[in-house]
Amino acid sequence: MRLEALRNHPVAFSADYAANKKQPATYWESRLRELGDDGMLYFAVYEGRLIGMCGMYRGNSPKTQHTAFIVIVYLQPAWRGQGVADALIEACLAWGRAHKVSVAKLGVSTDNIAAIRCYTRCGFTVYGVEPSALYYEDFMYDELLMARLL
Repeated sequence: MRLEALRNHPVAFSADYAANKKQPATYWESRLRELGDDGMLYFAVYEGRLIGMCGMYRGNSPKTQHTAFIVIVYLQPAWRGQGVADALIEACLAWGRAHKVSVAKLGVSTDNIAAIRCYTRCGFTVYGVEPSALYYEDFMYDELLMARLL
């Protein structure tokens, strides 16, 4: 699913499809194990089929553990607009509250209107803009920086 997300929406993620495709399954398994208490990854499944994902990870320093980042939000196109992404994000926020996170943050490309609407529905507000956050196919993309107090 991650490769599908990176391939179909290259500007929505900072990770690169070609680089990620080269990684063996053991690489991804070790990344999931390394999350420990500092992160969680949720999956949406319908009739045994993976349809979406969303993750959250927090800082590993005592000075940054109060902040966590929402990452890799992706839903297959047929499932968008049905509240699945909102539910995945809310699951991450619940995980954050249970782990004493007080601020959830994320970055979203300024041209990703559907995602911006979703994050706004979930209570996130813009606190800044990162200019030229992503470079893809000779074009620079700005990102909105959004946060929500938990």
